[in-house]
Amino acid sequence: MWSPYGPPQKDGKVNKMAILIRCIACKTETKLTAKKCPGCGAAFPVRNKTYKVTVKHGGKKKTKLVDNLDLAREIETKLKHDITRGTFHLQTQKQAPTLDAFWDKDYLPWIRSNKKSWYEDAINYQTHLAPKLGQKRLDAITQLDIERLLSGLRKGTSKRGKPYAAATIKHQIVLLTRMFNVAARWGKYTGPNPCKLIAKPRLNNQKTGFLTDDELTRLLDVLEQWPDRMSAGFIAFLLHTGLRRGELFRLTWQDVNMDRQTLTVRDPKGGRDTVLPLSEKAIDALNSLPREHETPFVFYGRNGAQRADFRHPWYRIKQAAALPEGFRLHDLRHHFASALVSAGTNLYTVQALLTHKSAAMTQRYAHLSDQALRDAVKLSDDLSKKATSDTKAMKRG
Repeated sequence: MWSPYGPPQKDGKVNKMAILIRCIACKTETKLTAKKCPGCGAAFPVRNKTYKVTVKHGGKKKTKLVDNLDLAREIETKLKHDITRGTFHLQTQKQAPTLDAFWDKDYLPWIRSNKKSWYEDAINYQTHLAPKLGQKRLDAITQLDIERLLSGLRKGTSKRGKPYAAATIKHQIVLLTRMFNVAARWGKYTGPNPCKLIAKPRLNNQKTGFLTDDELTRLLDVLEQWPDRMSAGFIAFLLHTGLRRGELFRLTWQDVNMDRQTLTVRDPKGGRDTVLPLSEKAIDALNSLPREHETPFVFYGRNGAQRADFRHPWYRIKQAAALPEGFRLHDLRHHFASALVSAGTNLYTVQALLTHKSAAMTQRYAHLSDQALRDAVKLSDDLSKKATSDTKAMKRG
């Protein structure tokens, strides 16, 4: 019978180490000559294989995963040498935590202090990852487990009965990938990242959605009459500043100078703190806000706490204004930029107002700028035609 530790010795014992191929999909281990996994049937790639070096010594076992056969053999040779010399001391391996335990104890506290959009990660984790993978240990989660999770999302629907967007599916892959990377960096997990070969759905990040005149009118009418004045002011301010949702969540009254009609965007996505001018409409939106709690936040949440989500108010207002189903809250930022460019504002100015880090991010609106130039040229043609017509009329007169 084949043994990964080699043939039996004369004393009946087996060799104490072995190198095996490990299937990244189901984590089955098999001999180096195998062409496909005996567990799930997946063919092993020519490159990017994962190898497992296993050492048994003194009744204990130690394993190490590497992605290079030469390195695996070097490790095996060194360990053999250490055992022969009596300098090899095997320590008992710590058991990897479950995904839930790692999330609660390590990852969530860390992102609360280091990630601006941590709340979105928390929603994604609790909604999608925890129910399927939370009780599994990190070293027991396979690529196949993740593929099954994603397949369920592709076939499933949200609480509102809508299919999950490609962006939602991609967020789960990105979050899980980051969690495994951090776990490995902190010594909570050893081995390859099971998300490594997961294909991410392609997204169209060049969307530049904007409101038609009728849609804008309906939205403004709804905001004017909306009973929740905080939510109405939030959307109106977004509409007239083009700021990101998270920037409004973090905005404090200390950042607003009503006398000079400016606000300071702290730590924007584009980099350094930025001072931006405020329009009269933006000032009106601020003046309309309730001030019921002693809180530094301009757009506060329950009991004056910092707001972390705006999905439900936006959904209700969007329905009341009969806006397109696919129109997102972030599209108000695109509308702001599109309106400026269409009115003739140069892209450099729009880049500054949007706090874009590079001009390339603002280029998505370039086609609107081109149209404004074409309209200007057409206006020039019309003026020339009028001048020619006036001249001919004078000659006839």
